[in-house]
Amino acid sequence: MELLNVYQNNYLIVFVFLCLGILLPVVALTLGKLLRPFKPSAEKYTTYESGIDPFHDSRVQFNVRYYIFALMFVIFDVETVFLYPWAVAYDKLGVFALIEMALFVIMLLIGLVYAWKKKVLRWI
Repeated sequence: MELLNVYQNNYLIVFVFLCLGILLPVVALTLGKLLRPFKPSAEKYTTYESGIDPFHDSRVQFNVRYYIFALMFVIFDVETVFLYPWAVAYDKLGVFALIEMALFVIMLLIGLVYAWKKKVLRWI
């Protein structure tokens, strides 16, 4: 019987956090909409370009290289985050973890060299 209570309590905690995760943003956005000043004007609906009058359409197509460059930055940034837990627990992990992390870093370097050879990292 006690095991059943522990099992149900785990689901209750997940349910409470799920409700809070939905309720808090909804309440914050609703309160923000109710409390903010609302004074629409034609100037507020125009495109803003560094304080000067807009001179062309705001929907400009950018080169796909910028998006690929940003995506590669995010990928390598996230992958390097995996190095931190390994560095913290290095003493307890031993030589096997060292070899495994070396393989991980080598795979990252292979991906970087591949992107470099494909000229993806060229900015313009």
